[in-house]
Amino acid sequence: MDTPKLETFPNPHPNREYVIKHVQPEFTSVCPVTGHPDFGTITMEYVAGDLCVELKSLKFYYQSYRNEGAFYEDLINRFIDDFVAALNPKWLEITGKFTPRGGMYSEISASHVRDDMIEDDGCDH
Repeated sequence: MDTPKLETFPNPHPNREYVIKHVQPEFTSVCPVTGHPDFGTITMEYVAGDLCVELKSLKFYYQSYRNEGAFYEDLINRFIDDFVAALNPKWLEITGKFTPRGGMYSEISASHVRDDMIEDDGCDH
């Protein structure tokens, strides 16, 4: 799959830790088993480092999965990998809440904390 590049811009307030939240309520992909469409809401929350994601490129990025066959768990983890590579955020969490199938819905979350943001508690674990 040829995924569009996630464009970025400089964080206008890099010395302040603030949460940025983007919600895509119309995400679509394809079930890799049945070929039926999957629908869901993708929520991205992050604390920016030096860069923020540009929304138009984020929209095109999500749209590139429209005909992609992938399991929910794979999608969310691919998103984390791509966003970390593009943004190097201090903290990032992605949640996908997918519409019900067979009376059951799935909600998948994954998160990332940049190594330099993890506090050392002084204990040898």
